Amino acid sequence: MIAFFDASALIYLIEGKEPFAGKLRKELASFARKHPDLGTAVSRLSWLECRVGPMKGNDNTTLAIFDAFFIRPDLVWIELSRAVVELAAAIRARHGIRTPDALQAACCLQLGTDHVFLSGDSTFKRVSGLNVLVLT
Repeated sequence: MIAFFDASALIYLIEGKEPFAGKLRKELASFARKHPDLGTAVSRLSWLECRVGPMKGNDNTTLAIFDAFFIRPDLVWIELSRAVVELAAAIRARHGIRTPDALQAACCLQLGTDHVFLSGDSTFKRVSGLNVLVLT
């Protein structure tokens, strides 16, 4: 099982935005108990989105916390490959979701069926095959 973090889920977790951070920690603990080999994955888009806020606000402390998360050796990176972009285009056309969201969904779907997509956005529930856990 792999937990794929949408940018909103990471922002909740790293910045400690409640009640979402608490719910996410609880869900992750539950998944870890059920799946002791639980992995984590992100896309380059999540990396970009998580860094923008702290960079705008010159918040080097929060930026460093995000950077520490992103350099974890066990973190799986899903790149924005041609296959991902093609799948994202199909998701966008079929489900009418925004391009960044379609890219995130397509990245997660590259992991196969044994995943959970963590997000604060219920829009992702429209995407068939995406095992979404909405944190709101």
